[in-house]
This record gives sequence, structure tokens and C-alpha cells, in this order.
Amino acid sequence: MSEVSNALPALPARDPSGHKGTFGTVCVIGGHAAHPITMLGSVVLASLGALRAGAALCIAAAPEPLLPAILAANPSATGLPLPIDGDAHLIPHEVAAALDANARRADVLVIGPGLGTGFAEAQIVMRVLSQDDGRPVIVDADALNCLSATPRFDLDLRAPMILTPHPGEFARLAQALQLNEDPIESAARPAAAERLAQRLGCIVVLKGHGTVVSDGTRTWVCTHGNDALAIGGSGDVLSGVIAGLVAQCGDALGLYDCARLAVQAHAIAGELWVARTGGTAGMLATELAGEIPAAIATLRTLARP
Repeated sequence: MSEVSNALPALPARDPSGHKGTFGTVCVIGGHAAHPITMLGSVVLASLGALRAGAALCIAAAPEPLLPAILAANPSATGLPLPIDGDAHLIPHEVAAALDANARRADVLVIGPGLGTGFAEAQIVMRVLSQDDGRPVIVDADALNCLSATPRFDLDLRAPMILTPHPGEFARLAQALQLNEDPIESAARPAAAERLAQRLGCIVVLKGHGTVVSDGTRTWVCTHGNDALAIGGSGDVLSGVIAGLVAQCGDALGLYDCARLAVQAHAIAGELWVARTGGTAGMLATELAGEIPAAIATLRTLARP
């Protein structure tokens, strides 16, 4: 069993003389335009999470027909249209060229929100994760499912990664890797996250009640949060918050502590919403994103469990 780490570091203060180049750029790669399901809200929510966490800029990279709606929902982001064919499916080699040409200025990538799980999407995910340019990648949602469906995907991973599976996504990854771990039972979850982190050489954020973060050596369990967070889009906001903190503080804190602080901020945001509204259910993911700045502010003080 790895070292159990409870204390969190304080989040560094922001540079009062900083500018857009100081606080980092996040690129969110996701969205699905092909029949029968259109998915664009996840990209909106992840981009909101990144910006609400303090990233200076966010690029929404999504199938071209979806960008007007995505940017209408979050006009603070910029759009990168991803090429599609006549059936609205992504064209992998053209998407790769578009990302190479236009996403290089991003410090951190998020891949997977609302992406879909077809052959083209799996090719795009594997290409992003096989790059060794040192940029961290937050691997979320459908990107995790694409990995699970790709034989021996672990042989081609090169990028520094933070994986953010919920228990179902974890179970599919574990099956693909022939790991026998339980992502549901509270007592077993820390060891499960640790084992997957060791197997893939990455940070694992195993979401759920008592979200677990592990780098394979150190493991931490979040004790904040509430059931108001059990809503569609909550995980998309979290992936953006993680990316936003990595963009700002990854060099100073490392991926493990950035992931822990993001999980803590996300959980505290849920608590702040309950305290503000008096409700225990009915929070929208956009409202959760709106609570992130105040939650982040609580982490710029002394280290806390």
C-alpha cells in the first residue's frame, strides 16, 4: 500500500502583476456531432471549469458544426474547429494536423468530454497520448472509454497524464489491463487507484464519494463534498479545474498536488452552493462552475486536510 497523504499544500498566490501569458492556456478536445447524439455541453463545462479555476485562456477544440453553440455558451473561450466528413464524423489525420497547427500554445490538454467512442475518436485519443512533448493531458470521459476499447493501449502512452475515471470507467480500464481491483467499496478504492496509477505511470483521480487521488506512491482521499455534486456535467467541470490548476501551478506543485487541490476545490464548491442556496439537490453544473473561484480562494491559505 502506498503512503497515505492527508495534508494539502497551500495553493500559491497569484502574481498581482501577471498577465494572460502568466496563468496558462488550456485546450479542451471533445464534442460529438455525428448521428444519433450531439454532445457539446461537456466541452462548455470543462472550458468553464478551466477558466473559473484561473487559467488565462481556454481553447475549445470541437467538431466544426458545434463551435457556434459552444462559444455562445462560453464566449470567454476561443474555438478550434475540428474537421469532419460528410456524416459529421471526425477525420483523424486532419484533426491531428489541426491540433498540431493550432493547439501548440496550450500548456495543458483535456481530452474526452463528450467526444464519443468510435474508431476515429480512439485514433485521436491515442495520437494525443502518444505525444512526448511534455504537455500534461487530463484524460476524461469518452477518452477513457476509447482507451479501454483499444488493445494494449498502455504500450503507446507517452504524455504525462491525469486520468479521471468514475467507477464504471475505472472498471472498464481495469478489465482491459487485467487488473482485479474494486473501485466502489470505500475501503478498497485507495488501493484500486494506486494500482492503476502504478500500472500506467500516471496520476489517477478515482471519482465518487470520497474521491481518491494517487500517483502510485502517495494516495489521498477527499473528505469534502456532498450529494449535490451527483449531477451530469460535474465531472466535466472537475476535468477543467484540474487542467486550470496544472496550467498555473503544474511546475511549482506537480501534477499530483494540482489534482488533489482541484478535487478539493470542486468538493468545496458543492458545499458552498448548498450553503448559499439552502438546497441539497438541484444544482446545475454551470452553477457548480460559478462556485469554483470562491472555493479556490479557500485553498490559498494554510495547508489543510
